[in-house]
Amino acid sequence: MLVDTHCHIHEADYPLDVNETLARARAAGVHKMICVGTNIRSSHEAIAFSTQHSETYAAIGVHPHDTTTGWNEIERLADVTVLHTKSEDSSRLVAIGEIGLDYFYTHSPRAVQIEALESQLDVAVRHGLPVIFHVREAFDDFWPLLDNFKDIRGVLHSFTDTDVNLERALQRGLYVGVNGISTFTKDAVQRGMFAAIPLERLLLETDAPFLTPVPFRGKVNEPALVEHVARHQALTYGISLEEIAAATTANADALFAL
Repeated sequence: MLVDTHCHIHEADYPLDVNETLARARAAGVHKMICVGTNIRSSHEAIAFSTQHSETYAAIGVHPHDTTTGWNEIERLADVTVLHTKSEDSSRLVAIGEIGLDYFYTHSPRAVQIEALESQLDVAVRHGLPVIFHVREAFDDFWPLLDNFKDIRGVLHSFTDTDVNLERALQRGLYVGVNGISTFTKDAVQRGMFAAIPLERLLLETDAPFLTPVPFRGKVNEPALVEHVARHQALTYGISLEEIAAATTANADALFAL
């Protein structure tokens, strides 16, 4: 049994048939999936989608690329959703994300990204929700900002950075999300970093429809293919697929209370 802790199959423009996608996921042993918002629209879609499909859960947030507009609405969306504590909606909301800092591109000014991240972290703290982080070439600003929020739990989504930043993440109790990049990277430093992630801190993800793993490069990614990320990481660790599945499922359940 596997968990895809990060996908975007809920979005209106996802290019595969949703029912067939979910059926293939079940057949591959993927029994839980977290649908992750990147803006207000997709965050609403994630909540709606998760109420319609029992194997899916929702995360809501505004990606750093989109922080020039709308991020202040996440607080209201979280409040409205969590308010109905006995409803199906509230049980499906499991995280704030994906949020963070991205200095590789300049879609949003750095100051705006920082303001949006701090605001959304306040929402996570207030509701006791873990956070799905997107951080790219911005760790120098990210770590001191994160350290201002002592109660934050979360995962570094699609982590491909250095051993140094891996160690800093582990020191702060963060989990590390690994996806199809691990199966096709030719970067020896990255491969070494993937091998160094402690099993008890590993989460598996697809980021579907993006980052399709080997041997399906060139095709649309989907949650069923998280099995191939798991198999590759099992080979990296020298353990069985069953051990990877059990550990990463337990990690996902512990962080997101699935």
